[in-house]
Amino acid sequence: MIVHEIRQHLSELADSKYCVFQSSLIPTAGSSEFIGVRTPELRVYAKELAKRNDIGEFLNDLPHKYFDENQLHAFIISLDKDYKNCIENVERFLPYVDNWASCDQMSPKVFKKHRKELLEHIDRWLKSDKTYTVRFGIKMLMDHFLNEDFDMKYPCAVANIHSQEYYVKMMQAWYFATALAKQYDSVIGFIKDKKLDDWTHNKTIQKAVESYRISDVQKQYLKKLKVKGKVKDQ
Repeated sequence: MIVHEIRQHLSELADSKYCVFQSSLIPTAGSSEFIGVRTPELRVYAKELAKRNDIGEFLNDLPHKYFDENQLHAFIISLDKDYKNCIENVERFLPYVDNWASCDQMSPKVFKKHRKELLEHIDRWLKSDKTYTVRFGIKMLMDHFLNEDFDMKYPCAVANIHSQEYYVKMMQAWYFATALAKQYDSVIGFIKDKKLDDWTHNKTIQKAVESYRISDVQKQYLKKLKVKGKVKDQ
């Protein structure tokens, strides 16, 4: 079975020191869930596996046991050039995504050519009760709808997500910091009028100020908008 073959190969690629380091970056997973395969090696392996006719067996074998398998899964999906097949695999995989890395690594290139169809899925993802499904939905809006297809309804949708989940709030901040870099005049009102909760508001400003894509004048203005006083960090 391809599932056992993949797990065996991953164990052969394992780096014990990297495993310890990697597990420290993903606090939502236990240390026993990591094999310790470096990302470049996973990407290379994903390209090999994506060409196999039996890869569907691995993609349907959910949930996976190891973080590395989730990463591999995300990379394989991202390589799919068939939109219909890709979106079906994304929908099947998302409920099992349990960490920020696997969520963020999943970035199908084929979505760029199917943005209109993608929107109905994003709308559902944003309304999900699963942390990383919501995070993925926000990321898709950030990746595909901040340029020529930008519309004010998208930042409004992100601002209207009221979650106490750290990994959702962090993605909201990342979205708005990126939006400030690409659509500053359109979205500055969300910061000026404090339409985000205090923590996400300040984190957005922090990320924006760290960006090289935002001018010094804009950065100075944003710093003045930071919420003062004690804002509980997460």
